Amino acid sequence: MDTNRIVYDPETFEGRSFYNRAANFTNGSDNPVMYLESCLAAIAKNEPKVHAFAFLDEELAKSEAEASAIRWKNGTPLSIIDGMPVGIKDLLETKDMPTQMGCKALESNFPKRDNTAVWALRQAGAIIFGKTVTAELGGNHPGPTTNPFDHNRTAGGSSSGSAAAIAASMMPAAIGTQVGGSIIRPAAYCGNFALKPSQGAIHRGERQVTSMSTHGPHAASITDMWQVAIEIAARIGGDPGHAGLMGPRTCPQALRPERLIILQTEGWSQLDTATIATFEQLLDHLKHAGVTLLSRNDHPWIENLETSIADATYVCSMITAWENRWYQRNLVDQSPDGVSARTQATLLKAEAMSPDDYQALILSREIARLAHLTLAPLADATLTLACPGPAPLWAGDTEGEPLHPRPTGDAVFNYPSSMIGAPVVTIPMMAVGGMPVGLQVMGQHGADAQVTALARWISDNIQSVSNS
Repeated sequence: MDTNRIVYDPETFEGRSFYNRAANFTNGSDNPVMYLESCLAAIAKNEPKVHAFAFLDEELAKSEAEASAIRWKNGTPLSIIDGMPVGIKDLLETKDMPTQMGCKALESNFPKRDNTAVWALRQAGAIIFGKTVTAELGGNHPGPTTNPFDHNRTAGGSSSGSAAAIAASMMPAAIGTQVGGSIIRPAAYCGNFALKPSQGAIHRGERQVTSMSTHGPHAASITDMWQVAIEIAARIGGDPGHAGLMGPRTCPQALRPERLIILQTEGWSQLDTATIATFEQLLDHLKHAGVTLLSRNDHPWIENLETSIADATYVCSMITAWENRWYQRNLVDQSPDGVSARTQATLLKAEAMSPDDYQALILSREIARLAHLTLAPLADATLTLACPGPAPLWAGDTEGEPLHPRPTGDAVFNYPSSMIGAPVVTIPMMAVGGMPVGLQVMGQHGADAQVTALARWISDNIQSVSNS
């Protein structure tokens, strides 16, 4: 028996949710202290192989759980997520834990202040008990995290620790960030629900450098996913100049889609036959449920969107590289040996760009956003894969050989939503070769609650598919 492998089946796998346990906090049959103990037991069991945490403060967590238990006992919880243990991706600042961003040059970085989302979670009574591993500086140079279902594979990037911790039942929710595919892809590889909100819908605090950056929750249940997002947004709103995430204070009721647009994106040509067959079987389930499916051959507006996102990988990657170049150059100049060769190679590509190059990329992005907007009358949402098959094997770079360009997997199916700034919910509904493969539902900008409602209906009513 391979102790590094756990066969994943979306029909039977059940992660650690919070909402179903919190229902018993009011009657005293359960409490946040007991819940935290179960999380810590899972960490003790799984963390030695998964390596999801960059920093963990068990004593602080226990103290906060005790305070939460008293609030529940007195009938004064701060919110529905009072007492929920939440991990924070180690790109976001935390006043009582270091923020090292997976980067050797920042090993001693301890700003002692909270990111806006972290502050909001504390105000809601959530327990901030650890920083989860990120790829270096949120890029594509991987940290030590492994995939909980196969420790020889990546958990994705850059929110690797957040996704893996959920998959390993270490906690019910964790915060990730995305510029290209850093929420959606690791969620897809690890069998999580996840929300990549509309651009600007959750205030990013100090993370304002890149124009496509977003915060979003990973969770074992869609209920906890939404609850974390809305509790944050209700306290801090959106980025400057943006409306905050809007919707009900509890998870939106399931909404049956009438019509869905199936996007291929530039990733379709990269798929293996098993992943295509699994996805098409899931689409058949939707058809049998009475949902009308449209694709690029059914309407010129759909083809127009497919054409406009055909180079989303390049557009998004270079926009982000250009926007990151100032702070990364300063970091490299200060600590040349503290930043990986992989990140430095991306920096050199950005420094070869001109302002005119950047403006051309921004124009391509605006064209794609307009093309997506035209689809609003045609369907309720778009649907596609959240990753190009199972998480790839990753054994590390080989000395003397070229660096692997995508060691945390390919974000090819994720770049379109980042390019458009649209909300996406990842649903764990497929398995290929015993590994998770996610599905993603993408809506119009600002329609985060609707996308969540559609995803909830699909999750509740459409049979998952496994292809071994």
